[in-house]
Amino acid sequence: MIYPALRQVIVKIHSRCDLACDHCYMYQHADQSWVTRPRVMAEETVRQIGQRLSAYAVSHSLDSVSVILHGGEPLLVGPRRMHTLCEEIRSAMPPDTTLDLRVHTNGTQLGPEFLRIFREHGVRVGLSLDGDRTANDRHRLDHRGRSSYDRAVRAVRRLHLPENRHLDLGLLCTLDVTNDPVAVHNALTDLDPPRIDYLLPHATWDSPPDGLKERAMQGPGGVGPGSETERPTPYADWLLAVFDRWEEQGRHTPVRTFESVLSTLRGGPSLTEALGLAPTDLVVVETDGTFEQVDSLKVAYPGAPETGLDVFHNSFEDVAAHPGLIARQRGRDGISETCRQCPVVESCGGGLYSHRYAPGSGFDNPSVYCTDLRVFIDGVAERITRRELCPAVTDRDELRYQQTEVNRSLAALLHDQRKDDPAVAKSWRFLVELDRDPETATSVDTVLTHPFVRHSLLRAKGAGAPVDADPLAPLAAAAAIRAGVNATVTWESDGPEVHLPSLGTLLLPVAGRIQLTSGPSGFTASRGGTTVRVGQDDPVPADPWRPLASMATSAGTVLLDDADPGRDCFHTRVVPPFTASDIQLLLKRWQMAWSDLDDRIPGWHRAASVLPPTVLTPLARPTGSDGAVNAVVVAQAVGAVGLPSDCEGIEASRLLLRGARRTRLAALGAITDLCVAGSRAENLFDSLSDALADGAFWRGHADEPYQRALATADRAQRRLAELPDRQLTATGKVLLRQLRREQDLHEQ
Repeated sequence: MIYPALRQVIVKIHSRCDLACDHCYMYQHADQSWVTRPRVMAEETVRQIGQRLSAYAVSHSLDSVSVILHGGEPLLVGPRRMHTLCEEIRSAMPPDTTLDLRVHTNGTQLGPEFLRIFREHGVRVGLSLDGDRTANDRHRLDHRGRSSYDRAVRAVRRLHLPENRHLDLGLLCTLDVTNDPVAVHNALTDLDPPRIDYLLPHATWDSPPDGLKERAMQGPGGVGPGSETERPTPYADWLLAVFDRWEEQGRHTPVRTFESVLSTLRGGPSLTEALGLAPTDLVVVETDGTFEQVDSLKVAYPGAPETGLDVFHNSFEDVAAHPGLIARQRGRDGISETCRQCPVVESCGGGLYSHRYAPGSGFDNPSVYCTDLRVFIDGVAERITRRELCPAVTDRDELRYQQTEVNRSLAALLHDQRKDDPAVAKSWRFLVELDRDPETATSVDTVLTHPFVRHSLLRAKGAGAPVDADPLAPLAAAAAIRAGVNATVTWESDGPEVHLPSLGTLLLPVAGRIQLTSGPSGFTASRGGTTVRVGQDDPVPADPWRPLASMATSAGTVLLDDADPGRDCFHTRVVPPFTASDIQLLLKRWQMAWSDLDDRIPGWHRAASVLPPTVLTPLARPTGSDGAVNAVVVAQAVGAVGLPSDCEGIEASRLLLRGARRTRLAALGAITDLCVAGSRAENLFDSLSDALADGAFWRGHADEPYQRALATADRAQRRLAELPDRQLTATGKVLLRQLRREQDLHEQ
């Protein structure tokens, strides 16, 4: 197995703190190694970290790395030393690697001098605050028992000054179930942070959290699927109360804990180490230069985070190979058997690794918060599930129309979010103008329904998106070109590639401002002293304009898009853009596959069970694949089907049929719910659909694979029927009846 490279390094630049928080994992739990470490990291150690990290970034071709300055309280190093170590780390980075430099602080020392240094070095600031004054001061007092609240709030307000706002990463809140959850959330959102992260107090089965001590005495063997109905769940109740308030507020302030669960319930990635199955990519360097695993392991037992390695004698490659780090990179294989059988495992991931510890069994246990996590995730899933019947399940035209509406709504939301940006407002007005004219509205529709536009809009709308870019400008430019209207669109673009959705890619020197002028006969693009002229009737040029290739099919024109940056939504490795000659070979293979499918199943593309793709995208075949690959479809890019770039013949035509059926399921999933979010019914629908596709494909051509497909369909259908009635929504029940009728026809 290939494990991910290390991309996050926590650097403990000071080992002491000016607060005496009684819930701190560093000073209040089992591992007390801080006592023996230097107070301040030596400059030589900082220099060695920079050199080691730089070498690792080069050897692994890392485009970016994060360095988080941590403690103790990192600002205790003082402004002069902070400036020196930031300079040392930044200057060590290779030119092709972007450094994301951060600091995590309690805020009590965050004055103008530190902020000046952070502006100079681009250091972003995360700040700990546990809610309103009462909640915060329940734990976060200084060594003389005084409140830290006013000093922390002052730091937040300094971060919100116009010159500092871009440095603000948001607030981290360690929850306490004795605090009023709504009051805590209101107090934090009133401060208008860019993000909030709610953290469970660090605990283990040996050192359980408040409210769960009686449960923990029974040991980890008493938790798992089904146990949640018998046990109190104070942490789930607290988080769900905050979630409900967050929903009432319109999710105005991003909350990473909630967004991670929402993402994984919809099949997306985990957004936090505390939840989900994503492998860790983090390592810690202590003030003496020793490498450690994640420092929350200090709650388990003395020496739990130790690796026996240090930056003077060992490389980042050495620490990446440490068994402790590898154990946290094994995904589903790295969690307990109880967790592997749990229906919410994709969202929970077994909980934070540190919280699984129990004497005798180590970390091979569910989280000490297992029951709370299950109830919390189930509660979120129930709250977001759309149960009403969606007409599009029986009307394919309505299904297509709704996909366009989703993208229009996303573009409108993005405009509302960025309406104070003159460039975004101008692009939006131009798109609206084109959309109002019946002669040009179809061009807007064509661009907006290009599958990867949705993913690009979602990414631009999300937290962390670059606020200086205009994501609507390429859409406006592509629509103008398609409409053949006289118009000029200008925008800033990073890198030499400029992708125009549904059309192709411009390759222009350097980054910077691009000006695109369209007209009835084509368009002109200028940037950095280079001008490209493309006529509508020109032969296909190889450079610098690379139009998307297309093929005529029984379902209409299908594009082959191997260049749109939004194609990374497939969560499967994409391949680099093909050469012109390779594109033609790929088109020929996939055109033949489509024709073969037409011959096998005449009129297949008109069936109610399919939504033919408008875009095909080549993907890398998984390493070590035994041939059991599938078409890849996601709700973030409805209409696009990803296929292994080397597939051809029968494999390609069979995957095309599977992909067209999965496209329909993804399209339904983008506008409604077939089942409770995160339910295994979603995968069973996919399995049943694939099996019925294979049955239709092999019927009359090969009896053995045909019978195998019917047996697979029967198993999937029975498992769906065994699910509790509430697992399926009204739309899901109609879909299941449709698939059963189709299965009955196969078996006649």
